[in-house]
Amino acid sequence: MADTTSWAVPPDLQPDPRELAFDLGAAADSVVMLHAEIPEDGFTASILGTERIGNGIVIRDDGLILTIGYLITEAASIWITANDGSVVAGHPLAYDFASGLGLVQPLGRLRAPALACGSAAEIEAGDDVVVIGHGGRVHALKARVFAKREFAGNWEYLLDSALFTTPPHPVWSGAALLSTDGLLAGVGSLFVQEMQGDEQVKGNMFVPAELLAPILDDLLRTGRPPGQPRPWLGLYAGEDGGRLVVNGLAEGAPAARAGVRVGDAIAAVAGERVAGLADFYRAVWRRGPAGTVIPLTLSRGGAPVQLEVPSRDRNELLKKPSLQ
Repeated sequence: MADTTSWAVPPDLQPDPRELAFDLGAAADSVVMLHAEIPEDGFTASILGTERIGNGIVIRDDGLILTIGYLITEAASIWITANDGSVVAGHPLAYDFASGLGLVQPLGRLRAPALACGSAAEIEAGDDVVVIGHGGRVHALKARVFAKREFAGNWEYLLDSALFTTPPHPVWSGAALLSTDGLLAGVGSLFVQEMQGDEQVKGNMFVPAELLAPILDDLLRTGRPPGQPRPWLGLYAGEDGGRLVVNGLAEGAPAARAGVRVGDAIAAVAGERVAGLADFYRAVWRRGPAGTVIPLTLSRGGAPVQLEVPSRDRNELLKKPSLQ
């Protein structure tokens, strides 16, 4: 396993415990390291790799861990390391595709305190926050929220509101974003870089922690959120010069099977014009649950193409965890 501890946030970027209204050491002890191993024939193996290392956050006294879902999807094994060096096995309980959040249950006694969950709703652009990865204070980072807005990812993912912080944390996946009162407000998802005026800003995108509460009971009981799954097409699209263009296709996924091609421009869903990635996702999801046929109007080489894509529940393609 790769060594993820032999580095440190520069001292001037580490939070000063004397300036905080909460116990930084206790909060840091709530963040554990997750090491997940995924079968080589897993659906996500070629995209996300077969060995994934990141962070998780203990959120209950029974050791329940909140993390970012892509770290644990299709995991055949998970090892959890606490700050005291103890290691226990873990079981991937759930991955919610809508929020991107995942849950892991330790299979042994985990010596890590629970971190209380707060809300990203009270945090605004310009606010100071603390980002913590596994490894104690030296892996904690003073950060600032530079944006709070909608986020659309090209893997058919959409958040109505996400937090964007700078500077970036070196190990952002599953890292804990804490408000100034020490409550968990977000879970680390991505490295981002974008232009703000003439300046390039590098940072991280965080999923709001409060997205967990409405679905937690269902995730614990069934491994899935309430309601019917959204329709999934299996295409990767991006905005390019005012057009929404297909940049990639998941192998064997509905879009590829229906005849969608890389380079196609997406013009409409069921006759409804779409103006961008978020608009496209919402138009698809309005058609009905997974299994709904999605009519697409594409532009290919300047000529219109009409296709009907029988959507799927993407969860059907993923390997499922087992307890033996």
